[in-house]
Amino acid sequence: MRTGSNAGSTNTHTGSSKDGFSRHNSGSGSGHIYIVGIGPGKKEFISDRARQCITTSQVVVGYKAYIDLITDLTADDQRVISSGMTREVERCQQVINLAAAGKTVSLVSSGDPGIYGMAGILYQMLDKADADIGVEVVPGITAANAAAASLGAPLMHDFACISLSDLLTPWSTIIKRVEMAARGDFVIALYNPKSKKRVKQIEEVRQLLLTVVSPDTPVGIVRNAKREGEEVTLSNLKEFTHHEIDMFTTVIIGNSQTYVAGKQMITPRGYRV
Repeated sequence: MRTGSNAGSTNTHTGSSKDGFSRHNSGSGSGHIYIVGIGPGKKEFISDRARQCITTSQVVVGYKAYIDLITDLTADDQRVISSGMTREVERCQQVINLAAAGKTVSLVSSGDPGIYGMAGILYQMLDKADADIGVEVVPGITAANAAAASLGAPLMHDFACISLSDLLTPWSTIIKRVEMAARGDFVIALYNPKSKKRVKQIEEVRQLLLTVVSPDTPVGIVRNAKREGEEVTLSNLKEFTHHEIDMFTTVIIGNSQTYVAGKQMITPRGYRV
């Protein structure tokens, strides 16, 4: 059964999933929560453990765009609850309520749930509610790893992941982190670099970085990393904002040792070769 975010009662289902695992029915009392990372989106990058948790859960909850990526893993006898953007708190509360009622629930998160995903907010809410519910975080491939794999080996040495979304974090904090990472000669993976409403921030980052590192520093731009329609572009710090960048893009800015060889972006770790 598929429902929107305003779904009413929770139904209890038993039986077997598509993969042959028994679907857990907790009955009354405390259930269990899986926070499942589904990686970049393509089926082949979803782990076996993630598949098992989704197929054996009684209820699957997530952002609609992510739920749409796993329709082949859900069954008619499961309750599937999807909702739109900015509904993260509501989704987590639904998951907690369902688990408290004895259900086994999968909360779907793109990429890795512990990296800009759903793990943090769910644990915060469980802590605040002092709820005694079993939780397992199922890791997934995060955007930085997916993009790096398509670029070559840009993250072989120390690196920092920084989101440019200022919806929950002040821009002054974000830009300070970018500067400190650059001064520390970290490779920088930028998440959420640009959106329809946030168009100036990525240019401000570029201008700041130009005061710290070389304009010839390699920059990798990957749109739809490990998804259909993937686009990989190699550029440099001076010119990378001339290319298409949006919310589906991950930008990886090299450090002082990063270089481009053919179509690969490489950050040496120090081996003598």
